[in-house]
Amino acid sequence: MSGREQILGAIRRSLKRDALSGAAREAAEARLRQHPVNIVPARAAGTPDERLRTFEHWATFNHATVARVTAAEVPAAVTDYLTSNNLPARAVVAPDPALDRYDWGGRPLLELRRGLPVDADRVAITGALAGIAETGTLVLASGPTHPTSIHLLPETHVAVLREADVVGPMEEVFERLRARYGEGVMPRTVSTVTGPSRTGDIEQQLELGAHGPRRLHILLVRD
Repeated sequence: MSGREQILGAIRRSLKRDALSGAAREAAEARLRQHPVNIVPARAAGTPDERLRTFEHWATFNHATVARVTAAEVPAAVTDYLTSNNLPARAVVAPDPALDRYDWGGRPLLELRRGLPVDADRVAITGALAGIAETGTLVLASGPTHPTSIHLLPETHVAVLREADVVGPMEEVFERLRARYGEGVMPRTVSTVTGPSRTGDIEQQLELGAHGPRRLHILLVRD
């Protein structure tokens, strides 16, 4: 018996239900194959330009910062952001081939290291699977090119997001996941990040960086 079957069996026993069979099973499987979409809020719709404006609005509303740049401007935009926040010109970079399209060598004072983050790393640079306009959320999929710790451990996260990867609602993210990984397959971790880490548990005062980065800067790259 596989681990999946063990888990589903335990759920059925707790619910005192037998496994579906016959017409009921076929109906359930047909619904899963259809990937039905729930009600999509109006703010998640619109033209690509409207989605970009909505994404930027909600990302900044949730305490992230956003800059619109061209591909050629990405390295300079990273350097300018670090300088303006009095941060060191050093960063750990996700080992993502998609980030190789940017001319990092044109900024010789920017010290970059590819790989896993360590405690001393204060800044991380990653790509992103998608951005969700509806909520200003980044979607990050784990894997060899994006270790999960890289966007959690450093106190500053710089995410490079292509404008073409900004979708309307969350449902479109699952379409992209199925297209990339295949039907019924998921990466080990899919992280949804809406602004920097924060909490209001202590005397109802908002504190950034409670359980992860205290800064999230998103570079929206024009295609």
